[in-house]
Amino acid sequence: MEIGVTLRSMGRASSVGTLGACAERAEEAGFDALWLPDHIAIPPDDAEGSQGRYLDALATLSWIAGRTRTIGLGLGVLVLPYRRPLPTARWLATIQELSGGRLRAGVGVGWMEAEFRALGIDRSRRGRDSDAVLACIETCFRAPDDIAVCNGQPFLFRPRPARPPILVGGAAPHALARAARFGDGWFPMGADPAGLAPGIAELRARFADAGKAEPQVVALGALPADDPPRAHDLLAELERIGVTHFVHGARYDDEAGFARAIEPALEQIRG
Repeated sequence: MEIGVTLRSMGRASSVGTLGACAERAEEAGFDALWLPDHIAIPPDDAEGSQGRYLDALATLSWIAGRTRTIGLGLGVLVLPYRRPLPTARWLATIQELSGGRLRAGVGVGWMEAEFRALGIDRSRRGRDSDAVLACIETCFRAPDDIAVCNGQPFLFRPRPARPPILVGGAAPHALARAARFGDGWFPMGADPAGLAPGIAELRARFADAGKAEPQVVALGALPADDPPRAHDLLAELERIGVTHFVHGARYDDEAGFARAIEPALEQIRG
């Protein structure tokens, strides 16, 4: 199983110095990937912890790609209905190209009503809008001879690196159906094996029915602090049920806090 870590691109932790130092520390520590969240319009009454300060996920990941060399670069998750389809495909291709193929694209349909209102987007259409973005990404990255067609207009989609893994976030059954149709796996929240097992079993069945390879499953949670045996057992059980990548998440404000927050995961990487 791979082990990744969340990088806070919000609040005090999103300063240039802290963000860069934490990304480099994660790479040096041996994490397989770092993952960024995505928010675009936090209302004042829901800003505890971030103060409403959020860096754009795509721009930030591009910047981090230039500060690192080997670590995977994850979107955890990009909210698709907030963005137009073709520019989003271009963003993903650009990050994938310039990072040397390190991108992992977690995607989701979103949930925060205030953000949809701020964008002037009908929240009830978020599933359909997300599917439109995913269909465009598929069209662009699978374009024969680099010639894609969107809205009836042929165009060259270059650069056209290998499509990054698409990991669909959200709950069953909709996220699982969307993953089987467009993606390479699932990005559920939580680290409870009993809670995740039924969804993973359904996901595998859907992938088999679609003639696709075994799905990736990226689970986001927190390893127990100060109890390495329990953390080891949790990861072993998650791997047994089909989790392929665990993302350890914790709050912190500065580099010292990040070092403390990732220690439970580092214990597992060190063996």
